[in-house]
Amino acid sequence: MEIRGPVLLPARREDVELRTLDELTLVGELALPAEREPVATLVTLHPLPTAGGFMDSHILRKAAARLPALADLAVVRFNTRGTTSPRGTSEGAFDGGRSEEFDVAAAMDLVRDRELPRPWLVGWSFGTELALKFGRDHDIEGVILLSPPLHRATDADVAAWAGDRRRMVVVVPELDDYLRPPEARERFASVPDATLVAVDGGKHLWVGESQTRRVLTEIVAAVNPDALPLPTEWDD
Repeated sequence: MEIRGPVLLPARREDVELRTLDELTLVGELALPAEREPVATLVTLHPLPTAGGFMDSHILRKAAARLPALADLAVVRFNTRGTTSPRGTSEGAFDGGRSEEFDVAAAMDLVRDRELPRPWLVGWSFGTELALKFGRDHDIEGVILLSPPLHRATDADVAAWAGDRRRMVVVVPELDDYLRPPEARERFASVPDATLVAVDGGKHLWVGESQTRRVLTEIVAAVNPDALPLPTEWDD
């Protein structure tokens, strides 16, 4: 079977609820390798909910569908406050990346309570803003930033990561709608240890199987490089 599109590889999948410090319940899912313990954990932060982003935004959905099987990763997905997906609606209302600080903390509480190993924050678009603004508050190995727009995250938020022991991987599409590689190099220059990956032909939404595979490969390269190259066929 070719691994592409909506294919769902074997995993232990569990609906979860996250409780925030301001007493909201967020809905989500935890996906674990089917027969082994995970070697690392992805805590995913979805694109802008007011523009259609949610826990099922396709790169995050495909990460949860494939990477527990292909790379022995745990994948946490959830809807930030006020966001709806087929899983359900998280309580509260979108707050422009302010009160969402509590949502990130609730996800990290789940990681701690379930003793999930080696957590990384994986943000996409709006999710990168949350990772940059709030990730340093948590016990993580690093952040992976997919298509960062740097709208809500300021230059000061970026520069605060300078000298941090945790890794920063920035994956920037060549044809991004908001921040393209030359500008990204300037905006992230304050974090000299950051790894910036420019993806030729890439676009902000990473549409198409080739772009999906490239993004998932960059995630695994950072978190569990021993799992590379990711297979494109699955023997079921």
